[in-house]
Order: sequence, then structure tokens, then C-alpha cells
Amino acid sequence: MRLCGPLVLAVAIANSFAAASAALAQTYPSRPITIVVPFPAGGSIDTVARVVGERMRASLGQPVVVENVTGAGGSIGAGRVARAAPDGYTIGIGNLSTHVINGATYHLGYDVVKDFAPVSLLTIEPMMVSARKTMLAGDLRGLVAWLKANPDSGSAAVGGIGDITQITDLLFQQQTGTRFRLVPYRGTVLALNDVIAGRVDFVLMQASSLLPLVGAGNLKAYAVLSPDRLAAAPDIPTIDEAGLRGFYVPYWFGLWAPRDTPQIIIGALNKAVVEALADEAVHARLNELGREVVARDQQTPDALAALQQAEIAKWWPIIAAAGIKAE
Repeated sequence: MRLCGPLVLAVAIANSFAAASAALAQTYPSRPITIVVPFPAGGSIDTVARVVGERMRASLGQPVVVENVTGAGGSIGAGRVARAAPDGYTIGIGNLSTHVINGATYHLGYDVVKDFAPVSLLTIEPMMVSARKTMLAGDLRGLVAWLKANPDSGSAAVGGIGDITQITDLLFQQQTGTRFRLVPYRGTVLALNDVIAGRVDFVLMQASSLLPLVGAGNLKAYAVLSPDRLAAAPDIPTIDEAGLRGFYVPYWFGLWAPRDTPQIIIGALNKAVVEALADEAVHARLNELGREVVARDQQTPDALAALQQAEIAKWWPIIAAAGIKAE
């Protein structure tokens, strides 16, 4: 049977795509891969990128280099990834701030969903409620009772306008029926300094930032905003145990490539991430940082995409209602 012209052409195109994909699978990667970290070196997201990236090298057979591209709440670094060639050699690590909150608080030159191809969810770290050590309330129930009895008198430290700490405070007010002042700072270090000094009453922030201060006796710990206790701090109750059931705020990290990156490259990168997160040394190091490796079934591009969409649906209406715009 002779094939007609259009059918011959379609078969030829399909065969050429298959051949190109097979060739790409054999040659990728052929040079170093860069992970763009949209925040300064030394922070938790930078450390996660370096720990995971170093182990990915073994799977990919090429160096994985971390490049810090900072500024504007992570939007500059994320923008660099969005505009990069979709060839798998420039990828980026991001989080709840860069790939959800920034989309509602900044005027971006890219779309936080459409301009990226998800690779894998990496880790989840819960937010935590801590207070100045002189706070009379001994637990979260006591803190909420005090805030209700003294509306607009209490204060919470905020790491910056549009920061996750501010957004979480707003949700906390809604969930508890409390009112308190939000005190913004230019960065988490300054915010924490004033809570430690007793000038601000409490803070809702990433657990990794608070645990060393709690361990040193500089802050009180009330609860982690998670259904499970932290491996790094098993004595701190969950938010359910503390009396505010279901108030979960996971601060997660994920890996993205530019949109239109071929699926065969996404697959290779995902495989390297999965192998890295399964490594016992990597797992232990991330736990030391207060970060929990996500379950294997969550280490897929689809799982990261679904989480991002769910977080957008959760946080964007709160941000819009409060009229928050990043500085």
C-alpha cells in the first residue's frame, strides 16, 4: 500500500522528532548546569540548592553550579530563569515567595506559572509561632487569649512588605479572630532582633530561622504550623496540638526550568533530583537545616505544579483583600 503525500510527511516529521529526542537523551547534559538561587549565599534556600545540586552531579555526570542572582524578593533571579534558553542548562530553585506570593505583589515581566516548567518539589519546612521570652503566655492558647483581651495592643514582627511573614500573620488574624499590629522590617534578621529584645511580642516565621534562637533560650516556641512535629525539634507541639487545628503553612522549595524545556530533559533533571533526595547523607543534612524531604510521590513535576496552583488559590485572595504590594 502506498502512503499519500500528507501521511508520508507526518510520518517523516514524527520520525525526525523521535530521532532528535533519542539524540538529546544521549547527549544531555554535555556541559555544566547552573542552578540560579534568587537569594544571597548562605541562606537556607542557597544551602538546599548546594546540597541537592552537588548530589545531582553524580547522576548527571556534569558539574552543577550555583549562581546567586539576588534582588526584589527573588524576582530578579526567577526572571533570569524565565528568560533562559529552554535547554536544561539554566534552571532555578524557588519557593512559596518567588513562585506564588511575588505573582500577586510584584509587577513582573514574566508569569510565575506559564513561564516555568516544574521539575520537582524538594523540601517543606513549616512556619512556626515564637514569642519574646518575657511573654507571659505559656502556650499558643494563652497567646491567642491575650491578643483577644488586648486588641490592637499586641505586635508581630514582619520580615518585609509582601513577605511570607506578613501574609501568614493576616491569615492568623482571620483564623483566630484577633487584631494586632504588624511591624515591618527590612529583613528577617532585624525583625528577629526586636523580638529577642522584647520590643515586639511575637513572630510567625520559617522554623529554620527560629530554632537556633529557641534552642539558645532567646525565644519561646509555641507551635509549628504543621500536622507533624519536626524531626529537628520533636518537643515543639504541632499547631493541631496547640489548639489551632488545620492552620498549616508549609514553606516549600522547588526546582523549575524555563518553559518549553523538552520533557526528556525535565525527566533527566527529575531523575537526578529523586536520586539526590534518596541519598541518606543529603536527607540527614536537610533535616539538620530543619527541612523535611517530601515523600517520593510528591517529587514529580505534576505534584509541584499542583501545589503551586493550590497555593495561588489560597494566598492570592488574602493578598488582594489586604491590598499588599511589594516595596
